[in-house]
Amino acid sequence: MPRPARTKREIDSVKQAILDHALRLINEHGFEGFSMRKLAHRIGVQAVTIYNYYENKDHLYLAVLTQGFEELYASCLAAYKSRKSPLERLEAMIRAYLDFGFSKVNFYNLMFTWHVPKYQDYVGTSLEKAAYQELLVALKTVDLFQRAIKEFVEPRLQLSDEEARSSMVYFWSFAHGYIAGRNNSLLEYIYPHPEKLQEDLLGLLMTNIRRDFDDRASGLQRVNQ
Repeated sequence: MPRPARTKREIDSVKQAILDHALRLINEHGFEGFSMRKLAHRIGVQAVTIYNYYENKDHLYLAVLTQGFEELYASCLAAYKSRKSPLERLEAMIRAYLDFGFSKVNFYNLMFTWHVPKYQDYVGTSLEKAAYQELLVALKTVDLFQRAIKEFVEPRLQLSDEEARSSMVYFWSFAHGYIAGRNNSLLEYIYPHPEKLQEDLLGLLMTNIRRDFDDRASGLQRVNQ
């Protein structure tokens, strides 16, 4: 008697299990050391089973990245919606980003720290469409932060999209450095219990944000006088 076809829920469950195991394996062996054969051995299936769901290891890797950026965006969006004040929104989003970096270390390393393939590496290949989808999902978080920054400075200051994005890069670099330093234990050699610095560093970052845009608004006001 033929086996009944799997339901969509069952298929989605299998695909998610594959993604979860792939993420852990990539973090253990790096992208270059990751293979479908190793993944199949860990899961306890034949490699051909995984190929029923993903074209190759790059396709699977892009699916893992896409999931990571979807989770990050969901966390930041929830933080954005949880506050009414533009400044509080921005702070809540930065907290959400920090929490993601510390609670989802495997995802974070793959998304932001390691030198792994990016969209441009897949242009002209069969995986260009999947890579572009991953890029679009990743940029949703960028666009959300850009929006929050513009809402914070208006109406005192009108920022172009480029100015808002450059400011976001500056603040992201600050947060990323702290996350990376804690996750790779480097900060432990510089400062005992670096996790205790989080609130102070967040306060400093928010102070710099306010000061930066206040200075810009003041400079613009003097020019217009």
